[in-house]
Amino acid sequence: MASDNGKSFLDKFAEVSAKVGNQVHLRSLRDAFATITPLYILAGIAVLINNVVFPLFPLDAAGLANLQTWGSAITLGTLNVSAIILAGLIGYSLAKNKRFDNPLACVVVAISAFVIMMPQQITASLAATSPLLTDKITSAEVTGALSTANTGTNGLFSAIIIALLSVSLFIKISGVEKLKVKLGEGVPPAVSNSFNVMIPMLLNLAIFALAAALLAVCAGTDLCTIISTCISNPLKNIMNAGPWAVILIYTLANLLFCVGIHQSTISGATVEPILTMLIVDNMATFAAGGTIQPDHYMNMQIVNSFALIGGSGCTLMLLLDTLLFSKNKASETVSKMAILPGLFNINEPVIYGYPIVYNLPLMIPFVLLPDLFIGITYGLTCAGIISPCIAQVPWTMPPVINALLATGFDWRAGVWQALEIVIGMAVYLPFMKISEKQSPSRSSRRVERLTFIFHRCGRRYAVPVPAALSLA
Repeated sequence: MASDNGKSFLDKFAEVSAKVGNQVHLRSLRDAFATITPLYILAGIAVLINNVVFPLFPLDAAGLANLQTWGSAITLGTLNVSAIILAGLIGYSLAKNKRFDNPLACVVVAISAFVIMMPQQITASLAATSPLLTDKITSAEVTGALSTANTGTNGLFSAIIIALLSVSLFIKISGVEKLKVKLGEGVPPAVSNSFNVMIPMLLNLAIFALAAALLAVCAGTDLCTIISTCISNPLKNIMNAGPWAVILIYTLANLLFCVGIHQSTISGATVEPILTMLIVDNMATFAAGGTIQPDHYMNMQIVNSFALIGGSGCTLMLLLDTLLFSKNKASETVSKMAILPGLFNINEPVIYGYPIVYNLPLMIPFVLLPDLFIGITYGLTCAGIISPCIAQVPWTMPPVINALLATGFDWRAGVWQALEIVIGMAVYLPFMKISEKQSPSRSSRRVERLTFIFHRCGRRYAVPVPAALSLA
């Protein structure tokens, strides 16, 4: 009876979580961040090369500055306009998820509405160049300019909210048949689609322009500033008040994975966008030669590098334990097949083939071990024992290497990640033994199941299938 109640609770939890993860706006946000991630990775590589590798060259200040122009150009085209790009991607993703027939129009609306809501006048600091005024700094009000404080990493929250609002309103207005301009047959589809949404687009952007004018004239502010003050900063503060909020979300997400639903259903739609913004902020700060502040120590890269070793649940340690200490032939076979993708943090073969799903002994370390590593890594960063993460690196980067890259080649971070592997193996080992005692060996069925999963993962991640599986 207890097991029935437990299963019922897990089923209900999975059902609610799936509904949250499939909510159209959250799903669109997750899709947009997945699309823009390569830009952040490129920016991270450029930041590392510019600020860690290039300074090692025997160059004077002028030569180093010339060399760093390469990385600065990448930063300008990625981090400094990332909010504008994200707004367009959110518009496109929301249109696709709502099955709107003109997603490109939604890209235009999202970007235009975002720019409309930015301040029309910004304050620029002017440094005096005269030798007599080297200590003087004046400021001037500038019009006709966009500030990277709004177009770059600091404007990501504004881009998210304005894009979701503007595109949702645009899609709703576009559903009114009387507002569509129909040109009849024989008109090219691109022209027809453009005229169909012309009036809704004009109305939509006019509404946002009116809101921007009212805020500027009546309140002396703008929506981007309001969002930053009232939403963006408080949410970032919640993430950095300690590791507890992140630990709670990943506990729920990994518990969800244990009942067969991917953890990104929860984490990818809730906490990961905020954590991604924090690591992107860190890249921008490091590229500008600044110091990473404690309120940005917790970020997405801490999770990716130090709490997802081998994938969700740190299952690389389970595979190593099985290969070294297991006497169960089925588990050994699964581990031999899954160890290669596990080194690149692809662990669906382990989740469903070992399996972790509904395997209570292995569920315990699977859920708790990432929480432990998030907390300890955050504490080590706060104590100054390891450097803060300053670059977003590909999530498929193997262990130790990704820790070094994420922290700007801090060797202590690599040592800590190696220690994590040892600690994880020690934690997983007794639970692995219990699992093997409770479950009889079913080698053929488990190998068949893993073969099917591995082929699916190979198509998804472009991972070559081992010869042993090709013959299975």
